[in-house]
Amino acid sequence: MKTDAELQQDVMNELKWEPTIEAAEIGVAVKDGVVTLSGYVDSYVKKWAAERAAARVFGVRTVTEAIQVRLPNSINRSDEDIARAVANVLEWNVLVPHDRIKVKVQDGLITLSGELDRWYEKHAAEEAVRYMMGVVRFNNQITVKPTVKPQDVKDKIESAFRRNALLDSRRITVETRGSWVILSGSVRS
Repeated sequence: MKTDAELQQDVMNELKWEPTIEAAEIGVAVKDGVVTLSGYVDSYVKKWAAERAAARVFGVRTVTEAIQVRLPNSINRSDEDIARAVANVLEWNVLVPHDRIKVKVQDGLITLSGELDRWYEKHAAEEAVRYMMGVVRFNNQITVKPTVKPQDVKDKIESAFRRNALLDSRRITVETRGSWVILSGSVRS
């Protein structure tokens, strides 16, 4: 088990390896495996990257952050400009059903909401918006409500196993419980 000082050093080293941020902009404090990040960055993407870098360090229990985004005047944009750009980027992304997503922008905070059928659609919307200029904070409140029935998923998984010559499908059991799919059995490797 690492000490808090060792964990703090590991997080600081990980931040140095993250190419999208300047590690010197980020303060790192650790207590009982809980990492707190602080400081100022000039884009939301840098804040997001710092959080992800800290979270991937072995031994980190959780990450809290107090990083503030301070946009340089050259990329300060009005909420109306950001909202228009978000609407366009979502409309132009073929993976995003843009007509089912609501966009709200307030003081550089982008909030996406709505209901989609697939997780990858939610993820694609988030990815499209996260890297936009002028974003200070981001909140993805899109819910995913799959339209497929668990039995259909079970049948499709079993069918895929039967098609795959590398798998001995007779040794794998597929079970559904509510929205969960449970695979059990044994495989060669």
